[in-house]
Amino acid sequence: MTSIAQSDSDARPSREEAEAAVRTLLRWAGDDPGREGLRDTPKRVAKAFEEWFGGYGVDPQDYLSRTFEEVDGYDEIVVLRDIDFISHCEHHLAPIIGKAHVAYLPDRRVVGISKLARVVEGYARRLQIQERLTSQIAKAIETTLQPLGVGVVIEATHQCMTTRGVRKSGVSMVTSCVLGSFRSDRRTRQEFLRLIGHGG
Repeated sequence: MTSIAQSDSDARPSREEAEAAVRTLLRWAGDDPGREGLRDTPKRVAKAFEEWFGGYGVDPQDYLSRTFEEVDGYDEIVVLRDIDFISHCEHHLAPIIGKAHVAYLPDRRVVGISKLARVVEGYARRLQIQERLTSQIAKAIETTLQPLGVGVVIEATHQCMTTRGVRKSGVSMVTSCVLGSFRSDRRTRQEFLRLIGHGG
């Protein structure tokens, strides 16, 4: 299930153990996990975790394995903008909600556009920090497609900051990772930023 190597002593807990842990947290919060409204909460939380963190069960690079070479000489930037995602902060388990903009400059091969969105989802559905998420997406595309260049920009709000701690609403974080020609060629980089609405 998980892409992270685990020893026998660190085996994945059972569903029953996960639900018991949720009941413990409910008691620690000061409530009664046995009351009617919370009775099924441990099951619901475990099921939600399976969905939120399903990225541990996939290798996002696999989505890029099927490519197409019949592009009739197309050699311009391919951009997929505004890919919605929900991830979770590894420090507080709070949601990170945002959009990813992904681009690459093909070198003979292209990939189905839905696969780019799946790569974003594959890495987002793990415990994350935004900087690493941005880098992982870019490096997966570079490694698998071997394009001339890759650009990834992510804009997101972090509920670990908006709902607790400093509690500043309306704040978003922007991260970027540019590789190959997107890094070495200023014009290519500027075209990418313009296409996603960040160009001056």
